[in-house]
Amino acid sequence: MNSLATIPLLYVFMIACLGASQLSDSPSGYSLKWEENFNSGKLDSTIWTVIEGDGCPNLCGWGNNELQFYKNDYENIRLENEILVIEAHKKNYKNKKFTSAKLVTKNKIDWKYGKIEVRAKIPQGLGTWSAIWMLPTIEGRSREWPTDGEIDIMEHVGYNRGMIYGAVHTEKYNGMHGTHKSDSIYIADAHLSFHNYSIEWTEETITWSVDDQKYYSITRANEGVAGWPFNQFQYHLIINLAVGGNWGGKMGVDPDVWPQRLEIDHVRYYQLLED
Repeated sequence: MNSLATIPLLYVFMIACLGASQLSDSPSGYSLKWEENFNSGKLDSTIWTVIEGDGCPNLCGWGNNELQFYKNDYENIRLENEILVIEAHKKNYKNKKFTSAKLVTKNKIDWKYGKIEVRAKIPQGLGTWSAIWMLPTIEGRSREWPTDGEIDIMEHVGYNRGMIYGAVHTEKYNGMHGTHKSDSIYIADAHLSFHNYSIEWTEETITWSVDDQKYYSITRANEGVAGWPFNQFQYHLIINLAVGGNWGGKMGVDPDVWPQRLEIDHVRYYQLLED
């Protein structure tokens, strides 16, 4: 499977011209195929689509009863010193009391298998819910959740500061039924320092790491698509900072901690080397 099938040809050409010596070092067993360092001065629209909306599940197809309205506004999403900043504000907007931002790579950068790494510094504060995750890119029909799968590279909720979660959701294992497959690792300074949050995804396994410290792995069983839909499609990346919601707001929302920001230093895709 060609994991770079939907990456713009311009970027493939640029990487080829740079040469291996100028690309970031690759972890053992992998070759770096693409990276985004947010050094172009503005958010690259050939890579990212900024999503706008209030998280309404019926109208928009996504959302968990969160309190924010996602905006494409400099206050909520911008580049600062080659860092992507997603910032949530306590601010009335339309039918919501908070604003924030969400962006995706759908139909621009999509992958199947490999190592996906996002270097991030996450917010603190009761009511924050930051997420770096993936959904399938499906053509010709509407996506069906959880049947088509979801991979959560990193989730963090403010009431459990420092606890980093990785998970998958499928028809058989999903959060709606409390059966989703998940584990966590404690990173004490996650809100103070940047860390590398990653998955290694193969045909048979998905493994989660922070700074290359592996803390969770799942293996394909004989359960068919209901238990393992991760071989069917390419997946795209989603990065967002939510406020409140079914999980993020479980212990309430502190009205005095805003604004809060999720900061992204880089995104990298590594392809597994052939044996």
